[in-house]
Amino acid sequence: MIDSNLPNPLARDGLAVQSSPVAGEPLLKVRGIEKNFGPVRALHDVNLDLPAGQVTALVGDNGAGKSVLTRTLAGIHQPDAGQIYWQGHQVHLHNARDAARLGIETVYQDLALADNLDIVQNMFLGRERVHYRLLEEDEMERAATKTLATLRVTTVRSIRQPVGSLSGGQRQSVAVAKAVMWNSKLVMLDEPTAALGVVPTRMVLDLVRRLRDQGLAVMMISHNLNDIFEVADRIAVLYLGQMVAQDVASAFDRQSVVEYMTTGTKSGANGATDSARGATV
Repeated sequence: MIDSNLPNPLARDGLAVQSSPVAGEPLLKVRGIEKNFGPVRALHDVNLDLPAGQVTALVGDNGAGKSVLTRTLAGIHQPDAGQIYWQGHQVHLHNARDAARLGIETVYQDLALADNLDIVQNMFLGRERVHYRLLEEDEMERAATKTLATLRVTTVRSIRQPVGSLSGGQRQSVAVAKAVMWNSKLVMLDEPTAALGVVPTRMVLDLVRRLRDQGLAVMMISHNLNDIFEVADRIAVLYLGQMVAQDVASAFDRQSVVEYMTTGTKSGANGATDSARGATV
């Protein structure tokens, strides 16, 4: 598990707040986030809500700021302005460990798996359980088996088979299982079905649903509108670093999502409302 001796990001920078959730607040909320890289404005005045027990699809064209926002929520980038709230309390994520302590885990598109290691070794990579300087192999194997069973990942032959021998869908499942076994509350998935066939895609989308059904918040970045409308409860659209729309998925259709992604507005609507930061449709 994560080192309990690490400083609590809820208590950083003079914040002496309680960790109990604030009623009615989303699990994670960002307000007015700004991020610049020199003269390049990557994020501008971004608002976003990620409620527990829901899948939020984060969409946008290439260069819209999806990866920068994800890395900001993961503690890799620090915002230049704005606030991040966790269960209603403001937090400061100075690094990825701060995010992990809160229960924020990210599965990037490259999955960060070691092909030459088996499933158990990958799931505990960097977080191995040790007793008197010896690896607790049996305990790690039991924990990995339990996590995979909870997520109903049943297609792997053995949890000791090398990850390099797995299919694309199985690899994605292992990466997600690795993320959720550390008391995760929010899982962010970067293009989880990219380059997958029909059957592996179905496996991954079913896995996303199971995360939601277990009460986790899920943020899924995807360019595949079919996948988005199949599993997303909410949709948030970034355009050139600004959040131009976010609402329940039923408030969108495919055409409106494409219009927001490519123009920042929806045709026939009030441009001042539709292009406002974090606007709903």
